[in-house]
Amino acid sequence: MSRARRVVVLDYGSGNVHSAAKALERAGAEVEVTADRTAVMEADGLFVPGVGAFKAVMDQLRAVRGDELIDRRLAGGRPVLGICVGMQVMFERGVERGVDTEGLGEWPGVVTELPAEVLPHMGWNTVTPDPGSVLFDGIQDERFYFVHSFAAQEWLLDVIPPFPQPRLTWAEHGGRFLAAVENGPLSAAQFHPEKSGEAGIRLLSNWIGALD
Repeated sequence: MSRARRVVVLDYGSGNVHSAAKALERAGAEVEVTADRTAVMEADGLFVPGVGAFKAVMDQLRAVRGDELIDRRLAGGRPVLGICVGMQVMFERGVERGVDTEGLGEWPGVVTELPAEVLPHMGWNTVTPDPGSVLFDGIQDERFYFVHSFAAQEWLLDVIPPFPQPRLTWAEHGGRFLAAVENGPLSAAQFHPEKSGEAGIRLLSNWIGALD
């Protein structure tokens, strides 16, 4: 019998850490909620939640040196999964209500407001995964739960072979935006798997199952 994968939910002040931890446990992981450096670095996977404003999340991350921990894990090829604003901060910058904030810079691009008549984009929506997606294996036609007004609306990273091409998943609300990205050790989703019922648990299980 294979051992359970250990996942740390990065505890930096985000409001949805406990619901995320419960969902990860349902998906089969051993879960710890902490910002302890050793635990973060040694875990099989790091889960980065995020709710609220881009700038507030970046301030909270930097306060616990979460930006350094994320960067160091990725530099070592260690898996990280960012959710909602935890996905948005992986990009270079976020612009919200005129506030331009530097992100983690793992991916090029700017997170901006969706060009939709009704915001926030709240509720269930379909997504269009890349055919090679690991996260969406077996759940390509499911709906997922979104709560956001901002998103990355283009993909600017040019990956040159032999490095594998990122797997991009798109959704629509007023225009096309990135619903998920799988790029080497770094994966992210704009929606909330922990609020997406069985489909969300399956997605987390797919991620956990792929952890080295």
